[in-house]
Amino acid sequence: MSERPEEPIRPAATILLLRDAPFEVLMVKRHHQIDFAAGALVFPGGKSHAGDHDPAWTDHATGWDSVGEDGPALRIAAIREAYEEAGVLLARDAEGETYVGEAAIDVRAAVADDRVTFLDVVRDLGLKLDLAALTIFARWITPPLMTKRFDTWFYVAHAPLAQLAICDGHEAVDAEWIAPGEALALAASGERKVIFPTRMNLQLLAESASPTAAIGTARSRPLVTVEPWVEGASLRIQPDAGYGAAAEPLSAL
Repeated sequence: MSERPEEPIRPAATILLLRDAPFEVLMVKRHHQIDFAAGALVFPGGKSHAGDHDPAWTDHATGWDSVGEDGPALRIAAIREAYEEAGVLLARDAEGETYVGEAAIDVRAAVADDRVTFLDVVRDLGLKLDLAALTIFARWITPPLMTKRFDTWFYVAHAPLAQLAICDGHEAVDAEWIAPGEALALAASGERKVIFPTRMNLQLLAESASPTAAIGTARSRPLVTVEPWVEGASLRIQPDAGYGAAAEPLSAL
């Protein structure tokens, strides 16, 4: 028998949008018919698209000097996914002020369906994406045993207070602000499905007392790319990745 071809590892981006008083993170519930993490409570995110690499973004984004080894396309992807799934747009207007407008649900749907480019939306609004608003939080690579594999960069950012988070009803069927500790408790009780990488990053986030503290810690923490492996009946990660001794039963995947 021929061996199954190795799955390509797709670049992806996820964003942890944070707000104060109380300290909460934006999470969305994945549609039950989605082929990855169906029905799970996750942070907005998804795989990178060709449009995220468009050279024209040079004129429609700021904060280029803040971009590191992740590259600008992944930050654009993270901002685009937050816009598509939750209607939050991390951008600045012509005066350099944080964008406070609302995201029309039909326009978001058109971007998600590739009927309209995200670049065109940003250009037509007279905005520039705020790449500097994102801070690298973590990086996880899906293990080989999974059907689909992703090299996912997790970002953390302050959420624009004037923008409402409303789910798209397509990939995400619900959007809610939730305290990291509460999300972990819901996962532990089985009330919500939370996949391993999401749970570990909620745990890491819960170690901080505020969004400012979480972002500051992320900036100072060495980035260790997490590459889970199978050991016995569990999936394990490197102990130096910042999550402590962590393992996930294969039966829970």
